[in-house]
Amino acid sequence: MKLFDTKGYSVIQQWLTSKGNQPFTFQEETWQQIIDGYSGLVNAPTGCGKTFSVFLGSLINFINHHPKDYKTKNKNARPDDTVGRGLQLLWITPLRALAKDIGRAMEEVIEELGMNWKIGIRNGDTDISERQKQKRQMPEVLIITPESLHLLLAQKHYPEFFKSLKIIAVDEWHELLGSKRGVQVELAISRLVAMSYEPLAASQNSQLCIWGISATIGNLEQAKEVLLSPLHLWRGAGGEGIITAEIKKKTEIESIFPDEIEKYPWAGHLGIKLVDKVIPIIEQSKTTLIFINTRGMSERWYQEILTANPDLAGVIALHHGSIERDLRMWVEENLHTGKMKAVVCTASLDLGVDFRPVETVIQVGSPKGVARFLQRAGRSGHQPDATSKIYFLPTHSLELIEAAALKEAIKQNLIESRQPRILCFDVLIQYLSTLAISDGFYPDEIFKEIRSTYCYREITENEWQQILHFITAGGVALQQYDDFKKIEIIDGLYKINNRHVAMRHRMHIGTIVSDPMMKVKFISGGYIGVIEEWFISRLQAGDVFTLAGRNLEFVMIKDMTVLVRKSNSKKSMVPSWQGGRVPLSSNLGFMLRQKFEEAAELIQNEKLKIKKDIELQVLKPLFELQDYLSHIPKKNELLIEHIETKDGYHLFVFPFEGRLVHEAMAAVLAYRISKITPITFSFAMNDYGFELLSDQPIPVDDTNVYELFSPENLFSDIHKSMNSTEMARRKFRDIATIGGLIFQGYPGEQKKARHLQASASLLFNVFAEYDPNNLLLKQAYNEVMEQQMEEERLRKMLERIQKNKIIITFPKQLTPFCFPIKVDSMREDLSSEKLEDRVKRMQMQLEK
Repeated sequence: MKLFDTKGYSVIQQWLTSKGNQPFTFQEETWQQIIDGYSGLVNAPTGCGKTFSVFLGSLINFINHHPKDYKTKNKNARPDDTVGRGLQLLWITPLRALAKDIGRAMEEVIEELGMNWKIGIRNGDTDISERQKQKRQMPEVLIITPESLHLLLAQKHYPEFFKSLKIIAVDEWHELLGSKRGVQVELAISRLVAMSYEPLAASQNSQLCIWGISATIGNLEQAKEVLLSPLHLWRGAGGEGIITAEIKKKTEIESIFPDEIEKYPWAGHLGIKLVDKVIPIIEQSKTTLIFINTRGMSERWYQEILTANPDLAGVIALHHGSIERDLRMWVEENLHTGKMKAVVCTASLDLGVDFRPVETVIQVGSPKGVARFLQRAGRSGHQPDATSKIYFLPTHSLELIEAAALKEAIKQNLIESRQPRILCFDVLIQYLSTLAISDGFYPDEIFKEIRSTYCYREITENEWQQILHFITAGGVALQQYDDFKKIEIIDGLYKINNRHVAMRHRMHIGTIVSDPMMKVKFISGGYIGVIEEWFISRLQAGDVFTLAGRNLEFVMIKDMTVLVRKSNSKKSMVPSWQGGRVPLSSNLGFMLRQKFEEAAELIQNEKLKIKKDIELQVLKPLFELQDYLSHIPKKNELLIEHIETKDGYHLFVFPFEGRLVHEAMAAVLAYRISKITPITFSFAMNDYGFELLSDQPIPVDDTNVYELFSPENLFSDIHKSMNSTEMARRKFRDIATIGGLIFQGYPGEQKKARHLQASASLLFNVFAEYDPNNLLLKQAYNEVMEQQMEEERLRKMLERIQKNKIIITFPKQLTPFCFPIKVDSMREDLSSEKLEDRVKRMQMQLEK
């Protein structure tokens, strides 16, 4: 069927024309594929109409099937008329904040077309009466999160909800890919696709289409394969494409420069001092988003901006994941209507919410990745022809080189890949329990579906039998305990019949495991937000901390709730949330090494000045000092600095591979050196390099350096050098929680973090001793190697170093490159005020 000849296309074309719009070529290509019954992946820059490419396609498809009565088709439909009523489009979105915005845009279209479709939203914020209404009569479009979709699969007779479903759309697929939430989506799709091919459903919706919507990532082809893999079991591969919008979105990046470049930079202090340079940008723009990398710093920035310009009170707001929901929604609503002048935010506003009034974005500190930076830049100029304007504000002067690296990476389209997760047994165990509390499952049927997903395509028959034994009998180690025999087998059907077990499972469906949160409320009433238990456990009555932009005095904890009162204190503690630091991506690391080479060229040849980035020119005094004291490494060189100070003997190494790789490499190097001579070390690291500090000279020189940085025996050296068992034990807590081995408690009576850790630790020990081949135990070790150690990236770095030239220098004092690492090593022992004083003294001594 030719798209342009269809009734659906002419209806949508007329509607677009009436609004002065024309469809983009990529949208028309998607619509053609949808009416032909194909699946695929849409790839387009932020703000170019990705949503409409799939949503309007589903409308065109519906109108084509009901050309005469598409406006009234479902108005007076009989209950058994599944063709014209019921769920048509399932829209999976990673963020609750996106749902409202997408729903609003869809409702506007439906209303203007005069159709009777209903748009429903189902996530953690949806109230019970709305859920019940959806159960009785599904809306035509349901916008849902991965967790809520699994909760639907946990309902009795769930296939009824999906029997009329035509299209599954997965929004922001690049965000879900590579996470356990992405695996949840894979499993849900495998079930929905299989249901559409079951005899009763096949006549109604066997042409179920799946469409992913994604921003640009380095492995789009693989992203498509992961999403559409379940289809191949039933209809073979082929016919699926990636539709890319050939729209070049212009991104303008401007760095904010401090008045004076510190030759000895250090992380975290410079940003706030540049607040006066941010105020004019806010005043000149209609609306500005200020992205901060951590929730704690966003609280501080909000306060500092208000202090610098009190006139912004009422038109500036704070937005992050720990702020109370109603307040977040109020901020989003006012952003949408253009009433906000500025919003200080974290990754909570990274994704596709369409805030058209936003003209400008300010990124404070390095985003550590090219894709994240582009995503944030795209929040401004949210129209296809608009320019995205983003300012880069450094938190220390050397960070300016990352701005130059980001510009170059964007020019070369060097965007990170998202690696899909493989064999997440914890998510699989949770999923099987979800199916068991609804209608149950037959293992042979479900095994076929599970193997159709990318995540589990390599699962063996033996591993599957282990999983089944584990969920029905507790596996090898736990078969004595009835608590772990959750699923019963009745005539071959695996089912959970115990209501208590079913209720506990429903409450903990999901894969986001964070440190236990505590609600924060005023004594007089009124909910403010949530804060991590470990932070509150350090407070005394009367201590003042900041949350949601307010200074609050801690009074007491009652019923797992933190009670506070307002405080006028000028000084307050800023909460820090765990997991705030993202390591440098390998793409950005690669670009950084290139920029350092250009900096070295700039010093050697003054004439090159006009060709080099403004950031490199501004940093020239710092580079000159680094070159004078030590060396600036080229992209095919590894720099090592031996420095002796009153603290001892320092070895600084600069691979530019990110904090996690440096942490693992520091441990491996220390272990390898200790085999040469008995020696002990303390470590410090940042995204550029790492330090080993000892009280005796460190035996690294030209004779042994290549051997010390060899990829040989890496796996075993990591295990010997780092406490991988302890790290796996911490990781196991999350795996055990997702797999349902640990119950986190009912709402309002959550278990304390240390109790959870103790339960997980006990199980870890039991498995290690009595069931060493346990799949969850193996998974814990694998996740430590892949995510915490980034073992593959570490190996590639060592292979690169073997081909590189290693430069060893012996500076007489600390250098501009090693200074920030040295300061990081002092952080744990000093308060932030004392640290600043100490650093100033060190800077003065060094500059003498």
